Amino acid sequence: MKSISKLILWVIGILFLLVVGLYVTGHAYIFKGIRVVYMTGHDTAFIDDYPYFDNRSIENGTPEPLPKHQDYNTTKIPQELQETHEKYGTIAFLIFKDGMLWHEDYAEGYGPESHTNSFSMAKSITTLLLGKAIEEGFIESLDQKVVDFFPELKGEFASQLTVGDLSSMASGLNWDENYYSPFSITAQAYYKKDIRDLILNLSIDEKPGQEFNYLSGNTQLLGMVIEKATGQPLSSYLSEKFWKPMGMENHAYWQLDSEESGMEKAYCCIASNARDFAKIGLLVLNRGQWNRKPLLSETFVEKAISPRFEDSPEYGYGFWLEEMNERPFFVMQGILGQYVVGDPEENILIVRLGHERESKSSDTVFPADFYEYLNGAYKMIREGA
Repeated sequence: MKSISKLILWVIGILFLLVVGLYVTGHAYIFKGIRVVYMTGHDTAFIDDYPYFDNRSIENGTPEPLPKHQDYNTTKIPQELQETHEKYGTIAFLIFKDGMLWHEDYAEGYGPESHTNSFSMAKSITTLLLGKAIEEGFIESLDQKVVDFFPELKGEFASQLTVGDLSSMASGLNWDENYYSPFSITAQAYYKKDIRDLILNLSIDEKPGQEFNYLSGNTQLLGMVIEKATGQPLSSYLSEKFWKPMGMENHAYWQLDSEESGMEKAYCCIASNARDFAKIGLLVLNRGQWNRKPLLSETFVEKAISPRFEDSPEYGYGFWLEEMNERPFFVMQGILGQYVVGDPEENILIVRLGHERESKSSDTVFPADFYEYLNGAYKMIREGA
């Protein structure tokens, strides 16, 4: 009995030292990660995790339902595509032809009003907010320096960094894009309570504007610039400039670092539904036009979905890019296989939301499941023609 008691005391002592150590070293946020992820039966962030965080509502106005195609849901899902949906846990799959909803399918009890996490699709939306802020004169251009807004920005090359560098992932920021280490800067940004302080303690250690290097910290700093330039929270600006004018069917939520700090996680984490995510894609597909009225500069949209760097044709400004069958596609992408895919030449939009995706291959821009969704969608379109 004494040996067991000593063992229990020893374990308690070790746990106490571990807890103290995490607090002392600034890693107490890990406890939130454990509570949100592991104690809910997951092993990483998941599509329904937004209620575990503080959020700010993105208010909608009068809902404008999407027009349905005359052939809405008349074409059967091919067996291969259905198997892909089941394998990776697709919960929403939508296809639009000529701006009209042609196919719509949900699974696992999810539906048109279900809110799920966008993850990095929010990066594209943040860049659209940048375009609007430039259009309204809050930001001069893509070439305006970030130090105009944050003169305290650190690093040898801080004075050279532009807002365009942030949007195009060419900042030189010393951010480690690691999604799996609980001690990484990415994990800290997801779970810590003051993301502004976290970002402004980083530095610009490499010359910006030279090459593509995907870093979530870029978009977070960009969101901070937009917040400061416009004088309002990102959620409010998004509501005012896009959510209400576009007649989004539901309000959405944007995760905050904390209620006290009140900074949106600009690099991720807008919880919305498939139809309203689709509307963002349709806005881009229509080059900034909504209901035949200009909502965003066509010039800015064209630039956003064109490669900035010749040797990195897979990215523009806030949007992933791919070329298939000699046609250009733009893509909003989230880490668990959240996709909004636009085909400007054929005027087709595809939306997929779900729990998982395939591991990324080194010789393709996107994971294998991405191409399976596209191939399946176009097979349906051919069969329904």
